[in-house]
Parts: sequence; structure tokens; C-alpha cells
Amino acid sequence: MIPVSKWQWVVGAAVLVAAVAGGMAIREAARTLQRSRQELQAEHEFDFTLSQYAPPQNTHFEPVRSPEVFQRLARFRDNLYIAGPAGLSEYDSRGNFLREFPAGSYLPGSPIIAMEAGQMSGASRPELILSTADAGILAFDGERFRQIYPANPEIRAITTILPASGGKLLIGTKKHGVLLYDGSSIRELHSTLDHLYVQALAGTETDLWVGTLDQGVKHWHAGTTESFGEEEGLPDRQVQAVALAGDKTYVGTPLGVAEFDGGRFSRVLAKGTLVTSLFRGNELLVGTEEQGVLHVPLSAGQRPAAHSKLPATPLDEVQQIAGTEDSVLVLTRTGVYSQRASGLAWQQVLKPRESVIKDRNVSALAIDKDGRLWVGYFDRGLDILPAGPGRVQHVENDHVFCVNRILPDARGNSIEVATANGLVRFGPSGTPEQILGRADGLIADHVTDVAPYRDGLAVATPAGITFLDSEGARSMYSFHGLVNNHVYALAASDDELLAGTLGGLSALQKGFVKSNFTAGNSGLKQNWITAVALVGDEWMIGTYGSGVMALDSTGHIHPFEVATAPVEINPNAMLVTKDHVFAGTLSQGMYVYDRAKQRWSVVKDGLPSQNVTAFAAGAGFLYVGTDNGLVRIQENLIQP
Repeated sequence: MIPVSKWQWVVGAAVLVAAVAGGMAIREAARTLQRSRQELQAEHEFDFTLSQYAPPQNTHFEPVRSPEVFQRLARFRDNLYIAGPAGLSEYDSRGNFLREFPAGSYLPGSPIIAMEAGQMSGASRPELILSTADAGILAFDGERFRQIYPANPEIRAITTILPASGGKLLIGTKKHGVLLYDGSSIRELHSTLDHLYVQALAGTETDLWVGTLDQGVKHWHAGTTESFGEEEGLPDRQVQAVALAGDKTYVGTPLGVAEFDGGRFSRVLAKGTLVTSLFRGNELLVGTEEQGVLHVPLSAGQRPAAHSKLPATPLDEVQQIAGTEDSVLVLTRTGVYSQRASGLAWQQVLKPRESVIKDRNVSALAIDKDGRLWVGYFDRGLDILPAGPGRVQHVENDHVFCVNRILPDARGNSIEVATANGLVRFGPSGTPEQILGRADGLIADHVTDVAPYRDGLAVATPAGITFLDSEGARSMYSFHGLVNNHVYALAASDDELLAGTLGGLSALQKGFVKSNFTAGNSGLKQNWITAVALVGDEWMIGTYGSGVMALDSTGHIHPFEVATAPVEINPNAMLVTKDHVFAGTLSQGMYVYDRAKQRWSVVKDGLPSQNVTAFAAGAGFLYVGTDNGLVRIQENLIQP
């Protein structure tokens, strides 16, 4: 028999082992639970930095004044602020311009898309809160800017903001629905409001109406979310604006306004109206795309669907309607209008300042032999700027509309303009003289690029290449060996022509395909080729997704440090000068190659947008076109 004392020792040891094992299991379970909580928190909270915003210094870029586009207005510290793609402008109460904060040179190179006045957590006083297209949120106290910069680019894709109680800020996004910023974190407001493309917010963080791009309107309250679409009475599932007044909610869509009473659908007002904004005063004011401001009576004695437009209303493309103590302000893309409470007409109180060029969305640039700057637009034709004093000439018609490339003839006899509606030949005076399309021998009407080749021209289209020379027009496509029919870019040297296509790169000799390069048979990392340029004895190749690569004289393709990266080079956004090569990207500014040092670098500061679309160089200046305006810089002052 085992003595009792020994039994006690055995039992005690067993209990101790069990306790240790149990403790280890509890600690491991606690660690697992903590990891799970952290992982769950990471899924619903988003990293960000909060810091004082310091404008870029000594960028040396000079803006070529583009048209101001008014998108948002706000009253702050007794002054009026106007925000838009150009940046932020401040005016006094009488509409006198005071100062501006341009996008790119003072503010981040990203358009402002939303603006509200409020006091966020951590601020000692109210601020002007601005959200940008992709550079986060800025808070302006009248003297300095703070920046809230989410680490995730998708969280920076903000569409609207709404100050809430306790210093909180509600944030609408394109992909992550509604977020809440409380000064210490950015997190989802609720899982039922995630994965939405938000277009409008109204209410509070506990009782919120959320207008979406394609899922109707959501009502978050009492811990639940109700959804309203066309089946529930909404005129359209795309929501443009939301306004609240007591128990009433008004939801604007492209087909009219839905009224909700106590959270329940009631009726449709202003049927068939393309609504852009809403304001609820004594009556409902409905901002529209083409009908100005509609006054919708809401009195019980009047017909619910009745609406009227005041006579002589000069309002189009209404962006916002805001109330003041004694009047209503209406913001359009081209001005601010006011109407007194007792008035019957709108009075313009503010208009954009004069601009040099006609549009902000630049798609092509060139300088001709006379030093004139040609500026092509994505959908507004082109401008011709004189080298000295003189009038800017604007050309816009059914053919000169969407400009893809501008090619001045080396002898100065003509300027070829590649457009989505044909190849337009301009004379030396800047007047269109000839339009070439399919009826004239081109393989397609849509011309993506044009290059001088041998004794004529090579014309790129989505259907192949057309050669124009003294013998007439002849075309080639994949049947003749071209790697792909959709040609984006051309570059030539003597008898050699390189064609960048959707399916790879084709090298032609004397008009015939010599070799094809694809991601499958060469060092190319992408088949989609958007730009080609000859640099010394090798070709630089811009790709849509892998940056810039090179084709050397031995027929080998090799990458670059820095420039060969997961970056989209914009179509034909490449320029070679004596000292540099420039490549414009879709979202990362411009890549700069120092030909002497054989080194690439990236320039972002000073640009009005990181979407760089075109270049031109002349008289020592580099002109840089973006989707948000045009700037220039002395080439020798470029600082990568």
C-alpha cells in the first residue's frame, strides 16, 4: 500500500499540473481572443496620420490660369469660401476676393470635393473642414491647415462629409460606405452601411440618412438600417441630395424628389426633375442640372406635385443651395447667386475670375515653330496661346472635340490634330483646313496618335494603323502581323516605327512588321503599351500598369529602377528633351529621367493633380498638363 502522505503528494502534483495546464490554456485562449479582437478591430478601423499640413516649398511651378469651377461654398468667420478643383478661395461678405489657396502649390494636388464648417474633436475652435479627392481631409482654422491622412487609398476616396455632435465627423466614401472620425480613430459607423458608394449624408451618427449611387437611400436609426429603393417609392435608386426638416426628409434623385414623413415614404415631388441639390425653408428649393432652382410649395392647401420656376432665373448646373439669416445663396459651377427672403429674382454676387485657357482637363500639348502653345482638351476642343501678347484662339466643333495628340509639322506648314472624330489638319494660321476620316482612307475615324513617318504620316486608331503619303492611304492591322489592332502610341526614327498597342509592342521596318514584343515572349511586364519615345539609341516604353521600360538596340527589353513600377503611364504622356525624359502617370505625378545621370525620379509637389496627361517644351519651359489644369516650370529648375 502507498502511504497516505504519498497519496497526498501524488494528488497534489496532479492538481498542480492540471492547474498549470489550465492556466496556460486560459492564457492562450485570452491571447487568441485578443488577437481575434485586434483582427476584427483592424477590419473595421483604419490607420491614419494627423499632422499640421505644410505646403510644398520651392516647387517653381507656375499655373496657367484655368477656369474656376465652383463646387462647394461655406460661410466661415464672417467670410465666404468657395472650393473646387482649383483649390480654395476666400471672399468677404460683399463678394470681394481676399486670397486663394491653389491646389498643388499651397494645398495638396487634389481637387476639393466637399466642405463644411464645424468643430472636430481635438480642435480648440471651429474650423473649415475640406475633403479632397485622394489626399484626405484638411481642417483650416483661418490661419493654418491640419491634415487627416488615411493610410488606405480607398479610405481617402471621400465623397462627402458631415460634422456630427461631440466633435465627430461622418465621412462618406466610394467603397467603404459611412465612416466615423472621433479624433482618435476612423472606423465604420455600422456594418450595414459598409461597401456603399455614398453620395449624400444628412442627420446625426445615431439617426442618419445615407444617399447612395445605386442602392437608393438608407436610414440608420435605433441600431438598424432601413433601405428604400424604387420598390418603396423612390423615383430612382441614384440619390443626389438629402435634406431634413423636422420629421420630414427629402431625397433628391435624377427623376424627382421623394418626401418621407416620420421615416416613411409619403409622396414624390418635382417628378422628372434631375435634382442636384436641396434646401428646405418655408418651401422646398430644388437645385437642378438645367432648370435652375425650382420652388416646390409644401402647404397643405396647394397641390403636392406643383412646382414653379421663377422668371428670368439664370441658374444652370446648380451645385449647392445654402441659407443665411436673410437670404438664400445658390452656387452654380460658374457663379454665386443670392435671393432675399422677400425678393423675386436672383442676383449674381460672385463670379469666377478670368482664365487664360478654356478648360481644366488637358489631354494634349504642343508648341509650334512660332512658339504658340497648343492645348487640347478631353472634351472641349483646343486653345492656341500666342507666344507673346495676343488673343487666345479657341476651336471647338463636332470634329475638334476630344483631342488625343497635337503634332506640329517640322516645316511649319501644318499642325495635325488627332481626335476621337478624325484627323484634323490645321493651317499655319490656326484654322482647320482638312478633316480626314474613314471616308478619306483612314481605317477608323477615332485617331489615337499620329507620327511623321518616312515621307508622310502614320496614323494610329483602335482598328490598326493607316499610312498617309504621296501614294495615298494604306492600312495594316493584325492580319498583316500587327500584334494587336488597338494602337495607342506611335514613334518613328527613319524607316523604323514602333507601335504600342493593347496587346504588346510592334516594331515595323519600312512599313512592315519586323518583330512583336509581348509579356509572353520578352521582358515586357505589361502588354498594354501607352507611350513610346526614342531616347538616344534605345526606345522608352510606357505601359499601363508597369511604368516605363526600355527596348535597347539589341532587341532586349529591360526595366528601370524607380520607373518600372506598378504605375499607369497615360496615353502619349511622354516627352524627350535634351536633358530629360518626362512620363505622366495616372495617379503618381510625373516621372523624370535625368539623361546625364541616367536616373529616374518622381515629382509630385507643385502639380494641381497627380494625374499627368501631357507635356510640351519650348523656350526653356516645360508645360505639364493634368486633368485639373496646366502648369509650367523652367526645365532647369525641376527638382526631383
